[in-house]
Amino acid sequence: MVRPMALTPEHEALHRIFAEDENGLMLASALRRILKVEIPAPANLEPLNVDFTEFKKVVERRSDTVLKVMSRTGNPQDDFILLVESQTEDDRSRRTVWPYYIAYLQTKYRLPVLMLVVCSKAATARWARKAIKTGLPGLTCQVTTPIVLGPDNVPALTSVAEAAENLHFAVYSALTHSREPEARVILEALEAALETTDPDTASDLSDFIEDGLGDTPGYHIWRELMATRTPTYVSETRAKSRAEGRVEGRVEGRVEGRVEGRVEGEAKAILRVLARRGFTVEDADRERIESCGDLETLEKWLDRSVDADRVEDLFKD
Repeated sequence: MVRPMALTPEHEALHRIFAEDENGLMLASALRRILKVEIPAPANLEPLNVDFTEFKKVVERRSDTVLKVMSRTGNPQDDFILLVESQTEDDRSRRTVWPYYIAYLQTKYRLPVLMLVVCSKAATARWARKAIKTGLPGLTCQVTTPIVLGPDNVPALTSVAEAAENLHFAVYSALTHSREPEARVILEALEAALETTDPDTASDLSDFIEDGLGDTPGYHIWRELMATRTPTYVSETRAKSRAEGRVEGRVEGRVEGRVEGRVEGEAKAILRVLARRGFTVEDADRERIESCGDLETLEKWLDRSVDADRVEDLFKD
């Protein structure tokens, strides 16, 4: 199967968010704001089979997300196919199949194909933008130019008003910038913007965000926000469960991040929760938290930090 890259929650969320917004407003907004291209707001999106295999015994090929975008005009000739490929790392094998995907979809559905490559790393986005040439030196038969969305061209939505205007695009912005310096202000705006929609939608998107941030700095920021602010769309029990990192029913295929990064993130989250609650952390206690290398212990301390009366309460047996 042509897919050596690991299917992490971050990888999955970057392309699935396009299908989450069933009326296609996010797609129209993304093309307008990022690429300066206007398309009519779609009537709806229809998920299509992502299996591009023609002969099962030869080579199995699967893409990430494939959607049929149907026009509000009702004219089938105005429809098109949207192919979204997620890249969290450079992967040479993926570039070799992208031209095939486009040709296969156009042949099968007899509709124009728009391919977006979505990345959360600027270096990966630069790599993905390179034209794919097919042919011999000096004799190019075909050129495929991927349309790439990454931290360098996706707007960072840092105001509550902007985020509330299009929540799905705001989620996509947060996922794309999860490693960037502005991740905190983006997530803070998004957390507040979710209060402007109905609780069910807000709760679903909140879960999607937490899953999709994967093992990035943004994940630890979001956990902290959920633990300290307890928004109306997340119950106190749910907030504490998130603080413990034991939430179940997450994006399929979730994998644990590297232990080293998780340990550092847990320690930082504990100290930030204590600071937000107004506690003064003595140097000895700070050293004890920062030097602890046991992830299970840190998770226990993070849980206690949400409702402890004193810093000392974290360390009780």
